[in-house]
Amino acid sequence: MALAKAAIHLDQILFVLPRELPHKRYSGVTFEERLELLLAAVEEEPRFAVAASDGGLFIEIARECRAAYGAEPDLTFLCGRDAAERIVTWDYGQPGAFPAMLEEFEMLVASRNGDYVPPAALRHRIHALELGENCDHIAATEVRERIGHDESWRELVPNTIAEEIKKLYSRLLA
Repeated sequence: MALAKAAIHLDQILFVLPRELPHKRYSGVTFEERLELLLAAVEEEPRFAVAASDGGLFIEIARECRAAYGAEPDLTFLCGRDAAERIVTWDYGQPGAFPAMLEEFEMLVASRNGDYVPPAALRHRIHALELGENCDHIAATEVRERIGHDESWRELVPNTIAEEIKKLYSRLLA
């Protein structure tokens, strides 16, 4: 949510939940449960929307967005440094695949346990997203650990989904 709020200058923020992720698997909380959480988290912000994607790579999501929105809007993906590093260095099966993908979208990357410095050849399409606050400590893993240790965690999640988060994560930790 902090990334979306930092990028509110964009026309619309579309939260896209892939049905499958190429670099990790969903565990404990199902796709459907995650989708319900996301819908509840954004319901009070009219410039936020939610979509599901059959693809898990940014290029697949970008092409699904093009099919839905047409060629006109610019597409910009928001992510943290850790995700950007995975995405930029992922083995897409052919040399130069990722730079070619950046012709279809741009990226805004927020600091997360350090700043992201894109390769020089990609700096025209990958930019820093300035957050108004330090969000390094906000992660699903951190929320689960705090719930498991009966420590403070509610400040890490939107109020609208705190009870559902506790129920889901408590189930995982039982």
